[in-house]
Amino acid sequence: MSKTFDVIVIGAGPGGYIAAIRAAQLGFKVACIDAWQNAAGGPAPGGTCTNVGCIPSKALLQSSEFFDHAGHHFAEHGIGLSALSIDVAKMVGRKDAVVKQNNDGILYLLKKNKVSFFHGRGAFVGSSEAGYQISVSGSAAETLVGTHVILATGSSARALPGAAFDETRILSNDGALRLTGVPKTLGVIGSGVIGLEMGSVWRRLGAEVTILEALPGFLGAADEAVAKEALKAFSKQGLKFAFGVKVTDVQVGASGVTVAYTDAKGQAANLAVERLIVSIGRQPNTDGLNATAVGLALDERGAIVVDAECRTNLPQVWAVGDVVRGPMLAHKAEEEGVAVAERIAGQHGHVDFNLVPWVIYTAPEIAWVGQTEGQLKAAGRAYKAGSFPFLANGRARALGETTGFVKFIADAASDEILGVHIVGPQASELIAEACVAMAFKASAEDIARICHAHPSLSESTKEAALAVDKRSLNF
Repeated sequence: MSKTFDVIVIGAGPGGYIAAIRAAQLGFKVACIDAWQNAAGGPAPGGTCTNVGCIPSKALLQSSEFFDHAGHHFAEHGIGLSALSIDVAKMVGRKDAVVKQNNDGILYLLKKNKVSFFHGRGAFVGSSEAGYQISVSGSAAETLVGTHVILATGSSARALPGAAFDETRILSNDGALRLTGVPKTLGVIGSGVIGLEMGSVWRRLGAEVTILEALPGFLGAADEAVAKEALKAFSKQGLKFAFGVKVTDVQVGASGVTVAYTDAKGQAANLAVERLIVSIGRQPNTDGLNATAVGLALDERGAIVVDAECRTNLPQVWAVGDVVRGPMLAHKAEEEGVAVAERIAGQHGHVDFNLVPWVIYTAPEIAWVGQTEGQLKAAGRAYKAGSFPFLANGRARALGETTGFVKFIADAASDEILGVHIVGPQASELIAEACVAMAFKASAEDIARICHAHPSLSESTKEAALAVDKRSLNF
């Protein structure tokens, strides 16, 4: 006899496991199905984010930043080292341990909230008056029946046509996180979040890194001033960039990879590297859902079609996260998961895409929320802006991390904050204040009038808000 549930969640990434927990908190009988497994074959919930994305990349970024500081910045603090070495296997082992801690933590949270977890791949079988039949394929195959279904199957790396991932020479984010040694030369196709973060990791450890980008400029989604400052910093660190690139051929040999491309001027060029990371975007994971069994609508990219409230074309079937429209960000998926669980309960869950922050965990970090100057100019909206450099911040000087600035953009008439853009130390943490302020429709003046601790990096936020009215106190 099939096990029945009020809500079945397929996928235990950030969107899925959070949706399952929130639904359980609201009193529903909930099942969560996930196929990720660890090296021993056991369950590894957390999706791409925990297993081959956000969490492991931050672990390697931290390790490589320590190594970089020891080699290039400790002397400034009077700290001397007689020898410096890197044990890549140990570094990767620590990364794996961090991942497992997160896997185990999610399993604990599901159990704590009385969510029934099924380790396997979930797919539609059909539907009836009793609900949707969902098969679980795995070591303990069975069929579940759910009144509501939340699809949170995430995304996977998109391969370059004619250059499939072998995770040895041509690497996705997964392979880039599993390198067992530092390559002498590393190529990266794509200068987005993954390309920049992984390129930074291996550059710090000694690789010569070249990044090829198809777009004519750097970080087109970011504010132009932030992108310009970040590119200057990364170039100074040793990352090499080529923009307006069109890759024409990729050949794998015994000793490496050769990328043939045309540059921005249309001239042919070649890049020969030991390893190549391809980070040209991600594609939604819907192939294994058996969507045709129930008539689930997909778009031309294979993403699940949903409305503004994450409803699919099927009654009581929902979808969240990377598998639907919108930014492919873990925290966006979490917010959608919570909102859907609350909508199922008859509440009014809400997600404001304009308040979803973006972060790139390089050094300097890059973070922003809201609109850029370019977007506001294109919309014809009158605005005013103010910036404050970390070079003028006492805490940043003490840290020895003075690259970058905080920038506020506010409505010219009402002073409502329309966007905040940061490049510099701990931008990922500083952006939270901006998110809170914008959620409450705060003005730049509001932030300028709030007392911030001294000395702290957050004072740069206050000073940038003051600068909107051209009255910064420390610059």
